[in-house]
Amino acid sequence: MTALTMDAYHFFRAWMRDPLRVASVTPSGKALADLIVREIGPETGRVIELGPGTGVFTRALLRRGVAEENIVLVEMGAEFAALLQQRFPKAQIACTDAARIARFCAAPAGAAISGLPLLSMRPEKVFAILAGTFARLGEGAALYQFTYGLRCPVPRAVLDRLGLSAVRVGGTLRNVPPAFVYRISRKG
Repeated sequence: MTALTMDAYHFFRAWMRDPLRVASVTPSGKALADLIVREIGPETGRVIELGPGTGVFTRALLRRGVAEENIVLVEMGAEFAALLQQRFPKAQIACTDAARIARFCAAPAGAAISGLPLLSMRPEKVFAILAGTFARLGEGAALYQFTYGLRCPVPRAVLDRLGLSAVRVGGTLRNVPPAFVYRISRKG
């Protein structure tokens, strides 16, 4: 069985167990992975990845030149966390809910990327995830979030309360389903 087939198998099993947590029956494709990391490189320093699943975006970070030891993977699913530990042994892996990121990631990061299904979460949970993430991001750093929806997956009230703005940086039809990426950053 190829790695791609195994990833699809792991993803489908996780989706069957908890469709709202996983939110897709298949992992993201290479086109989306390349889009979400295109503004990130070795000069970024530490990168936090929320909900890495099987590591599609993690591999894209490595292709962009980010050192594996500069990647922090925050994955709630135990089976995905174990798979990530095998695939990326130099990365820091926190098997926890992303809303608790402030407890597990001490050093400031230059960027964060997210594969979390924010559209299926309550606004309070989205607020906790973003507040914790931005508490760990350095000045000028951004969170890159993808969505299958046609607008930003972070409610306007959450953005405003945290002093954040969101800008769509691109989209791809070469993903199943098609997806868009937003850069979320501090205002000003």
